[in-house]
Amino acid sequence: MDIAETTAPKSDQQNYDDYVGGPKTVTVSEVKAGNAEQPVEVHLAEFPGRPFKPSKSMRRVLLGCWGADSSVYAGRKMKLFGDPDVRFGGQAVGGIRIAALSHIEKPVTIALTVTRGKRAPFTVQPLETPKDTSGRDWLKELNETNEDLDAIVALGHAARANHAGKTIIDMITAEWTRVKAGPA
Repeated sequence: MDIAETTAPKSDQQNYDDYVGGPKTVTVSEVKAGNAEQPVEVHLAEFPGRPFKPSKSMRRVLLGCWGADSSVYAGRKMKLFGDPDVRFGGQAVGGIRIAALSHIEKPVTIALTVTRGKRAPFTVQPLETPKDTSGRDWLKELNETNEDLDAIVALGHAARANHAGKTIIDMITAEWTRVKAGPA
C-alpha cells in the first residue's frame, strides 16, 4: 500500500504538502488567468482540477525561461519540488518551486527577491525534452487541413502532445494565425 495517497490534501490546487514525498515531473495542459491574489493557474495533465498556482518568484522563473506567451506552455514539462524554506509573512510555511523545465538548453539562473531589498540567485536545470517518435508527417497533415481552423487546432494539439519540434509548432501556429485573419 502506498500511504502517500492517503496524505494528499483536499484542495483545489497544488500545495507544498503534495511534494513532501519528493519532486514530481508534470506536464502543462494549459495556463489560465486566476484571481488578483493568485493571477496564474498552470493546469497539469497529471492533476486535473488541481492547478499549480506559482508564486511571483516562480512566475518570474517561467517568464525568464519560457517567455511571456503562456499559450506555448502546453505540452511542456516542469519538475516541481516542495521547499520547506519558502517564507510568507516572515514565517517558513513551505512552498512549491521549479527545479527543472523542458525547452531550455542549459541551466538558467535568475536573481529572485528573498526579502525586501535582498536578492539571491535561483537556478533552474534543463529537463530533457522528449523527441517526436510519432512518425507523422506534420507538414503533409497541415496541408491537408484545407484551412479548417478546428483541424489546424487539433493538429497543433497533437503536434505538441507528440513533442514535434519548435519549427513544426511555429508553422502550425502561423497557419492558424493566417487562416483566422481571413483573406488579405
